[in-house]
Amino acid sequence: MVLFDFSEKSDLSDWTIINDGVMGGKSQSTLTLDAEGNGLFKGLISLENSGGFCSVRHRMDKTSVKGYEKIALRIKGDGKRYQVRIRAQQDDYYAYIAYFETSGDWQTVEIPLKEMYPSFRGQKLNNPNFNSDAIEEIAFLIGNKKTEAFQLRIDKILLK
Repeated sequence: MVLFDFSEKSDLSDWTIINDGVMGGKSQSTLTLDAEGNGLFKGLISLENSGGFCSVRHRMDKTSVKGYEKIALRIKGDGKRYQVRIRAQQDDYYAYIAYFETSGDWQTVEIPLKEMYPSFRGQKLNNPNFNSDAIEEIAFLIGNKKTEAFQLRIDKILLK
């Protein structure tokens, strides 16, 4: 099942940038469409003022994940490590996260939903891994504890 398929006609209005500025940081990022219609999440991480992360999230109607075991990401990164994050409910204070490495080439990253663990403000919570029947949000985050430019192209986000 397709959660989001970027194209030249994609509406990005349900995607929101959330950077470390919410806590005084100076990191900056954007989500745009590149010439091929891929989502392009890029920016600059700054450690100034105790900052250090950029993220973009997509809120959606409650989407059943029954019968699906993995999130599959068709992405092209820059060789850096990123997080994919999901929320079972938009108003949950925590997200379920998994890290993935990018190669610099187009790749499909598959992440088992049951391996995504709950985290809040960078701290793993003592709660069970993802076991919900639905999700209402998906997000990408970069925060590798260093000042760096980043660029992640996103083609598709699927459930498998």
